[in-house]
Amino acid sequence: MEEFLNKKYKLHSSDKFEQYMKAVGVGMLTRKMGNTVSPVVELTKTDDGKYSLSSNSAFKNTSIKFNLNEEFDEETPDGRKVKSTITQEGNKLIHVQKNDKLSTTIVREFQPDELKMVLTVGDIVCTRIYKPVQ
Repeated sequence: MEEFLNKKYKLHSSDKFEQYMKAVGVGMLTRKMGNTVSPVVELTKTDDGKYSLSSNSAFKNTSIKFNLNEEFDEETPDGRKVKSTITQEGNKLIHVQKNDKLSTTIVREFQPDELKMVLTVGDIVCTRIYKPVQ
C-alpha cells in the first residue's frame, strides 16, 4: 500500500450508487445529494502508524483511522453506526461494515492510474472509479 499513500483520487464514474445508498437505508434527499458530488479520496498514514482514509467533497468530508485487521467503531457518512474491519490483499483494502441490520463490503483496489471501489450489500453491487488528481 505504501506506493498509494498520499495520492488523491477524484470520482470519475459511478454505477448503481443510488441503489446501494437506498439498500443501506439512506434517505432520498441525502441520496440525491450524494449522487451529485465527486469526492476526492486519499489514503495516508498517521504518525502512530494507523492508516487514515479521507473522502472530501462539497457535500461532506469524512475520515476514518484504522489499523489493518483490527475491528473499530465507525459512523458512516450517512450516520449508521457500524463495526468495521479493514484487511489488505495485495493492492486491495477490503472494508467490512456490520451492524444489527446489515453487512456491507467495500473493496478498494488501488492502481497507479485509478482507484476502483466496489460496494456490495445483499445483491446490490455498486462500482465507482476514481482517477488520480494531478
